[in-house]
This record gives sequence, C-alpha cells and structure tokens, in this order.
Amino acid sequence: MAIKRTKAEKKQAYDRKLCSLLDEYTKVLIALADNVGSKQLQDIRRGLRGDSVVLMGKNTLIRRCIKVYADKTGNKAFDPLSDLLVGNVGLIFTKGDLKEVREEVAKYKVGAPARVGLVAPVDVVVPPGNTGLDPSQTSFFQVLNIPTKINKGTVEIITPVELIKKGDKVGSSESALLAKLGIRPFSYGLQITNVYEDGSVFSPEVLDLTEEDLIEKFATGVSMVASLSLALSYPTLAAAPHMFINGYKNDPSKFAVAAPVAAADSGAAAAPKEEEKVPEPAEESDDDGLGFSLFDD
Repeated sequence: MAIKRTKAEKKQAYDRKLCSLLDEYTKVLIALADNVGSKQLQDIRRGLRGDSVVLMGKNTLIRRCIKVYADKTGNKAFDPLSDLLVGNVGLIFTKGDLKEVREEVAKYKVGAPARVGLVAPVDVVVPPGNTGLDPSQTSFFQVLNIPTKINKGTVEIITPVELIKKGDKVGSSESALLAKLGIRPFSYGLQITNVYEDGSVFSPEVLDLTEEDLIEKFATGVSMVASLSLALSYPTLAAAPHMFINGYKNDPSKFAVAAPVAAADSGAAAAPKEEEKVPEPAEESDDDGLGFSLFDD
C-alpha cells in the first residue's frame, strides 16, 4: 500500500522537480490549457517525450518556486516567467527546436461540442444542406432565424448561417441545435502564448519568421532611418547616398568644379613625350654643286 504524502511533502517534491528543470533547461513554452482534459494532456506528454517536459501547477506555487530558486542560486534569469503566469497555464521545458515543439503540441487538438455558457473561440457557421431531421424539428431553426425548407420529408437548410460569432457566449438554443446536427464546432488544445529563451521573452509568432521576412524587415528599418535622417538633415550611413544624389540635383556645378582640372592633369600626364627629331643626313648628289657634271655623257 502506497504511503499517502502530506500537502507539505507534495509541495516540497514539486519544488525539487521545478528547480531541477530550471537547472537543466533554458527554453520554455508557456501554454494556455483552457478546456484541455487530463487524457489529452497525457497524449501531449507522450508525444513530447524525449526532449521536452510538460509541467502543470498552480501559478502561485510556480512563482514561489522560481523566487526560491533565484534566492538560492542567484540566477534570476527565470524571473520574467512569473509575469507570464496568468490564467490556466502550464510550462513546457524543452531542449528541442521551439518551432517543432509548438507544431507537435498543435497536433493534439480535439473537437468539442458547443456547451452552454462557453465563449466561442471561433465563428460558428451552419452549412446549407439536408439535416436529416424530420419536419417536427423546424422550431429550432425558426427560433434562430435559419431559413429552411422541407425536402423529401426532412428539413433542409437553404443558405449558410453564422450561428455564433467569435467572443460570444453559446446560448441554450445554439447548443441544442448544433448537438442535433452533430456539429462539434470547437477544438481545444494547449495554446502557446509566450516563448522564453535564455532570459528573453517573445511572441510565438516570431517562430514563424523566415530569413526572407527578416531581410524585408531590416530593409524597411533602413528605409525608415534614411527617411528620418533626410527630414532632419542629419547625416547617417543609411541616408548618405540620398544626400549625395540630392546635393548633385540641387547644385551640380559644385560637383563639376574639380572635373576640368582633374581632366587636364590626367591628360597631361597621360600624353606621351614627343620624340626629338634627329635631322637626317643630306643625300649625296652626283654633281659638285658647280652646275656641271664631272663625267661627260
């Protein structure tokens, strides 16, 4: 027979487990666990087994453990986690790729009926078509202003109808109708709300950024810096090319002043020296310069 532990012993065991996880891991996913059942949570734990650990518990208990850990070790890197413990949340400690772990968690969503009083996480639209219900059930549709007709002895919905809007509470009539139609419009699972890594906290959307997205955002930032610099006439590396171009457009003569001098200097340096002409010796003549030949014809 197993010995039942006291409440104090359970807290001490929980403290030891959480402190060991804080010692071992540097990456944590904060997950909202609303409407997640114990069987579903077990499936998620099995799916993540190997490089990840799912820890659930009361927020006050987790905060206290993080504070005790920081006081004992002097490591306050996990303090930002305390501010994220709002609502029904759990912690997923992992050594794996954060994006892959989030995708694995998302696989374990299960369909759920629209229970009365639940806040709809998505819009609920009833599709057109044959419902398979007999004509005596038309009162449900009439109450909800859903256009129908009788076709071959059954009720047929004529057009798609938005039955519940996201954020609205499910009423008794909507819940009953969806149950009769066999529609389970909601799906629930662990929803990643924040990501912690090495002391930094960021939104899970960051995990979806590609290299192209980062380049585009960087280019946008450079463009904004250049625009601000130009507006303030304050030189920056991003604005320098634009400033030179604008200066040339406004007064091109200033950029052309040094051009003729430079061109002349370069032309003089490049021109080869003209070789001095050496006078060629005069060609000897057959006469002696006296006007007659030394030889008779």
